[in-house]
Amino acid sequence: MKLKKIILKNGMPAFLFKIPSSKSVTTLVMFKTGSKYENLKNSGLSHFLEHMFFKGTEKRPTTRDISGELDSIGAEFNAFTGKEYTGYYIKSQKAKVDIALDVLSDMLINSKFEQEEIDRERGVIVEELNMYEDNPLMHIEDVFESCLYGNTPAGWETIGFKKNILNLNRQDFLNYYNSQYGANGSAIFVAGNFSEEKIKKSLEKKFGNFKKNKYKNKIKVIEKQKTPNLKIKNKKTDQITLSLGFRAFPAGHKDERILKLLSVILGGSMSSRLFIGLRERRGLAYYVRSGVELYSDCGYISVQAGIPKNKLEESIKVILSEYKKLKNDLVSSEELKKAKDLFAGRLIVGMEGTDDFTNWYGHQFPFSNKFLSPDEVLKKVEKVSSKDIKRVANNLFMNNKLNLAIIGEGIKDSDVKKYLKI
Repeated sequence: MKLKKIILKNGMPAFLFKIPSSKSVTTLVMFKTGSKYENLKNSGLSHFLEHMFFKGTEKRPTTRDISGELDSIGAEFNAFTGKEYTGYYIKSQKAKVDIALDVLSDMLINSKFEQEEIDRERGVIVEELNMYEDNPLMHIEDVFESCLYGNTPAGWETIGFKKNILNLNRQDFLNYYNSQYGANGSAIFVAGNFSEEKIKKSLEKKFGNFKKNKYKNKIKVIEKQKTPNLKIKNKKTDQITLSLGFRAFPAGHKDERILKLLSVILGGSMSSRLFIGLRERRGLAYYVRSGVELYSDCGYISVQAGIPKNKLEESIKVILSEYKKLKNDLVSSEELKKAKDLFAGRLIVGMEGTDDFTNWYGHQFPFSNKFLSPDEVLKKVEKVSSKDIKRVANNLFMNNKLNLAIIGEGIKDSDVKKYLKI
């Protein structure tokens, strides 16, 4: 099975992945825009606009008209906003794909963005923002990225500033939509069991007249760091939540798969080094994990954990010691094989639905013109050696790339900075 590319009459690319055994079809429309494409005055607009596409068109005037029609065919539908992309998808039974395409294109091309609906939705988004801020495990990466990138779009939260959410008006939405939404900077991904001839005709009919927009690119991230960075968000909590990590490199870097395997070894599973060292042996955390986030012009690896208030120093030392071990010692062949098998198993298990395929290819779109299949990624992973792991660890785990974000109560910079060195 191969990804097939077609170009609509307006220049918009569509990528088709046919799965004959499937009983469903998923269509995902990705836009190469998100919160890093905003400024101080409209921060949060990308996410707010995502909500507004579900509020009504001329053909389907209300939210109920849109959701009711999709519910009537048993479809799954949603949207998501990131820092460098925004996506909208519908998954339906294969016999109903034309209805799904009609609704999806109508939402994206003909939404009304009524001021009354904008005003009504403000409260919803403010409560969504409050939900994140009240959950440190959900919020800690926002604080970590603020530590990394400061007062820039890359360092702001995707959901935006509360004052903007309360004051953005219809013209703000139209300005952003006319710039960032259209045939330029977007792509369609379709996966499932469909007639190729029929899907091509339907895509052309539904999306071929999507306007050619004057797409505006984001400000590039400039990384300048000489010493370890620390950011503390004071908040009354029952535990301390932290994220400790290092600047890395952008998506598509030659060492991307090596870094992801390194993260698996560090804290990517219940048998990983940090899960055992921080939780099982020392009882310092219930929640502990590591992860890699790579953007088009920057990236990082981090470890997140929720720890007791009186165990911050010990926890930082344990986490940093595991980072150091990856710099100083070769990972055994047995541990590396286990990490590769875990990576492969999760990837394969995570590719069983048509929506998994659209997500797989769609999330590569903002970062590359060439998409890698799951098999191609697994081949790259299989070639990673213990020496590769050690090389990347030594390249990245340095004091001038070290960052720590903390959410907790009564913590002073002076209490923490003295431990921040590797």
